[in-house]
Amino acid sequence: MANQPKIIVLDDDPTGSQTVHSCLLLMRWDVETLRLGLRDSTSIFFILTNTRSLTPEKATAVTREVCQNLKSAIAAEGIEEFLVVSRSDSTLRGHYPIETDAIAQELGPFDAHFLTPAFFEGGRITRDSTHYLLIDGVEVPVHKTEFARDSVFGYHHSDLPHYVEEKTQGRITANTVERFLLDDIRQGTQERLLKLSNNTCCAVDAEKQSDLDRFATDLLAAAARGKRFLFRSAASLLTSLAQLGPQAIAAEEMGQYRRTDRPGAILVGSHVRKTTQQLNQLLAEADVTGIEVDVSRLRDDLNQQEILQTETLVCVEKAFIRGQTPVIYTSRQELTFEDAQQRLDFGEAVSGLLMDIVRRLPSDLSFLISKGGITSNDVLSSGLSLRSARLLGQILAGCSMVITSDNHPQFPQLPVVLFPGNVGDERGLVAAYRRLQGRSPQT
Repeated sequence: MANQPKIIVLDDDPTGSQTVHSCLLLMRWDVETLRLGLRDSTSIFFILTNTRSLTPEKATAVTREVCQNLKSAIAAEGIEEFLVVSRSDSTLRGHYPIETDAIAQELGPFDAHFLTPAFFEGGRITRDSTHYLLIDGVEVPVHKTEFARDSVFGYHHSDLPHYVEEKTQGRITANTVERFLLDDIRQGTQERLLKLSNNTCCAVDAEKQSDLDRFATDLLAAAARGKRFLFRSAASLLTSLAQLGPQAIAAEEMGQYRRTDRPGAILVGSHVRKTTQQLNQLLAEADVTGIEVDVSRLRDDLNQQEILQTETLVCVEKAFIRGQTPVIYTSRQELTFEDAQQRLDFGEAVSGLLMDIVRRLPSDLSFLISKGGITSNDVLSSGLSLRSARLLGQILAGCSMVITSDNHPQFPQLPVVLFPGNVGDERGLVAAYRRLQGRSPQT
């Protein structure tokens, strides 16, 4: 499309690029790094803010810092047309409206902001302004799922206008939310989009990718006529906005990115039920070695970190000697804490432990799979100390694969799979692992 605007995505965890390919993921947001993304030939780039793991205050501060630096970078690069996406969870968890408010204050004014949580690869659709998850083939309103009971981001409404009213504490009432229903979208919405103003909140239906393709066409046409839009979105809209076409190498063939004939490594941090089911399937594979990291020892004594690291790396080395792929996973039991500070300290200690392990993996590692959003962000930014990485595409629906640069000091051209906690069926981890080995997921 002529005059395709630059699509700038602030991603609250590193899995939002799970429907696109070929673009840059930025792990830092200083002005010079942001200029790399703005200059890149691909129409879209991602800034991995990881704000979903932060307090509301820290999430606000990070979002403001990113936007202030973006303003400088956009001016320096002479960018005139751009769209801003606050990419977040397709199960409605995250810092809304904190992040969109901060973006609007720093980069606005905007004519509208759109809630587009549909994510087809993960079985999330929106119909008649109500958001559903497909669970075992059944459409379940999201407020009836485990995600709505999240201790940090819980909510009571699947109906998006009422979700907005709840989250904004009545600042935006349900009856003022503009609803873009399936019939509206399929008949065309450009004229209606041109009439939006004053950062109107809009809820968008979508049952399939063609719905978002049609809506994106109208959005881009309205943007070309001067309208300024902001999005609070899951990943599927990005496919339609970026218009990138098929990825260079099909998902089934991504094993050719393996950098050596040695084993890879798999790191599992997510604790959601689906991850544990996938982990159990993976551990049944004949050529993997499960290595459990008993993180409960850290809860009781943070000084156990170095001991646990040493024990784990000894097991990793033994697995490599046997030609086995180590599956390093945190213990699955639910832990309790005396207070919020103890929980925070524990989380930092677990992350520090896992990233120390990543940094000490064998240098001839073939590939790395990271399971869980926060774990994956830590792997990219801390474990591998990346400034940016190039997104290769998806190895499974909803599972991105990136590659490190050829001048990385320890792991040049290492393929890294970013596997969200709540994506894929029970065999998902097995399928990704086998594809990286050049084997069929079914064999």
